[in-house]
Amino acid sequence: MTAHEVPQTLMVEGFRTRRSFGFGGLSRTATMIAAMVLTAEGLIATQAPMTLVVTLPVTIAVFTLAAARRHGMSALAYYWARIAWKRATRFDATSYRRLLLPHPYALDLPGVGASSTLIKAHDPTSGRPVGVVHDRTTGYMTITTLLAPGGSLMAPTGAVQSNLRTWSSVLDAMSTDGQIKGASVTIQITPGAGEALGDDVRARQDPGAPRLAKQVINELVRTTPHATASVAPWMTVTVDPNATANPPADLAEQVAEALRVVDSLDLSGTGTDIERRATDVDLRRLVRSAYDPAVFNARDEEFEELSWAECGPVAADDGWEAYAHDGGVSVTWVLREMPRRPIPYSVLLPLLAPGRFQRRITLAYRVLDPHEGEAVLEREISHAHQRAQATAEVKGRAKWSQRADVARAEKAAAQVASGAQVVEWTLLVTTTARDAADLPAARQEVERAVKATRGIRMRPAFGCQGASFAAGLPIGYSPLVKD
Repeated sequence: MTAHEVPQTLMVEGFRTRRSFGFGGLSRTATMIAAMVLTAEGLIATQAPMTLVVTLPVTIAVFTLAAARRHGMSALAYYWARIAWKRATRFDATSYRRLLLPHPYALDLPGVGASSTLIKAHDPTSGRPVGVVHDRTTGYMTITTLLAPGGSLMAPTGAVQSNLRTWSSVLDAMSTDGQIKGASVTIQITPGAGEALGDDVRARQDPGAPRLAKQVINELVRTTPHATASVAPWMTVTVDPNATANPPADLAEQVAEALRVVDSLDLSGTGTDIERRATDVDLRRLVRSAYDPAVFNARDEEFEELSWAECGPVAADDGWEAYAHDGGVSVTWVLREMPRRPIPYSVLLPLLAPGRFQRRITLAYRVLDPHEGEAVLEREISHAHQRAQATAEVKGRAKWSQRADVARAEKAAAQVASGAQVVEWTLLVTTTARDAADLPAARQEVERAVKATRGIRMRPAFGCQGASFAAGLPIGYSPLVKD
């Protein structure tokens, strides 16, 4: 069995992008807008026919761009985002500088993290401190759980199947709990941890050891800095403590309610080991080391006195395809499309392999409640049938891809009817280079890893690099969580 071959029972499928039905490649909303615009132009033309000379070409051009695709999205949306980003750049809205100003929120985190604040709480279950990120705008609480790095590649098939079933149960628990708004699992890989290990080994060598043993140890010390990395996985859960019959009266009760909700999620049996709840110091370390990777292995004492704003960058520039900050330059990719075929459960392994640059892989989830999930799939089945029927009426038969899409939608609906859950999710990959000159090499490293997954398609987060960078940090922001 090769590295890419796994038993058929460990293949996963069911990934599907939402697609609405519209005319000529347009979405349903765009089709309705086009119909209204053309109707309005027709009514105006009855009184002033010459207006069509101006309005009709513009309308056709706009909706042609809306129907065309670029990087997996509407070409109109792509170019509109490009124009909006250039306009923001002109007004310096894409640049952040931390200034010492005498007004309340001068020292907040930049961008999407501006409304967050860090609370140091006491967890009565474990008796240890825990860090809770509070969103002052929405009232949501975010709690992070540190996980122990591990894997299941050497585990028996039955154990992996059991882990997948248990994780499905965790998602099921999220779908029935209205207080859980979203969750994400992040793995951060920081290269260079082998250097400290090598120094420790050299200091502990026995001068009287056999020569062969010394040669083996010296060879390990020589290769370790290039072959190892520090792996830091964590799971972040966003909770609305006020979404209950008896809302908490004050901030302390809101924190207690958020801890109770997160404690109700049982991750035992999912194939991961829980290390502990992240403390306020842990959260400062994770956020600060993302902006400046050089401080990742610093002592806890260096983070204890940092304010929440000091964990962010002193300066940052949000570019079209890159995000420059204190300790380097980062690029974030977002999921464009998953394979339409079954894929092995270990498909993300190439992305998780250590490289030359710090990398952060984030899976963000939003589990739909059973009623919403069923309604979504029913709409998807209707849209898939309508697309196939419209093509058949024009060309005499539906495309094979459309028939397969109908079959996938119906299969998903059958799985939901049997108790499965509908999950909105996305994948984000961030790499950080210490120097702008190394950025092309960092890009190439991630692009090769994406190709090695054999089917996953990703694209840069055009015009929203700063927000996508923050989505992989435990600061309470998720692109899937709705206010």
